[in-house]
Amino acid sequence: MSSWEQRGNYLIEVSQRCLKGRKTFDLCRSHLVQASQISKGTIYNHFTSEADLIIAVACADYRHWLMQAEQDNQQYSDPYLRFIFHHCQRLYRILSEQAFVIARVVPNEAILSQASDYYRERFERVLEQYQQWNAQTLMEIGEVSGFNRSELLCDYLRGAMINSDDAQKHYNDAEMYYQHSFAMTQLMGHSQKRPPNIKVFLQWLAEKQTENASVSG
Repeated sequence: MSSWEQRGNYLIEVSQRCLKGRKTFDLCRSHLVQASQISKGTIYNHFTSEADLIIAVACADYRHWLMQAEQDNQQYSDPYLRFIFHHCQRLYRILSEQAFVIARVVPNEAILSQASDYYRERFERVLEQYQQWNAQTLMEIGEVSGFNRSELLCDYLRGAMINSDDAQKHYNDAEMYYQHSFAMTQLMGHSQKRPPNIKVFLQWLAEKQTENASVSG
């Protein structure tokens, strides 16, 4: 990785830290000067517009989810559980880390149209890869005719993340994840499937706490 790419990744990490707990993407390139201790000219060379900064942060989030999806492919042989726990993990990360919900601002054609070709193409590529993973997983679970299930789920998941963040729900609430998985199951059209129960989610959360403790230790 070149020093240019390393600096760009660092600026994105700084941006993500600055956005923690916020409900709007009110971070501007000029704010990164003090936060990163990098010159304004260098920052503006990396992000030629405010749209570039938004899309760069979005790319990082989608890459993170793709990496999580790869881990889930290894961990869950059952595609139904893979999908459920993947999207519960997304919600867990937002709430536990107070991460900015990038779904508040992207995908958005107006923002994409203002971004440079470099960032727009990167975003479109990673978005397509992530959408393909979700579509493939749903296909493995079993397609149900009648509605565009992928679109219904996408709209629900976006709303669930935003609403849970707005309501400041607690990341350690097993019942919340159970309700989340129940809603996903219904929207998939697989109401005959039983989502993981609260006991399973309590165990999942306990494992998360153990993982976090080992990382921080």
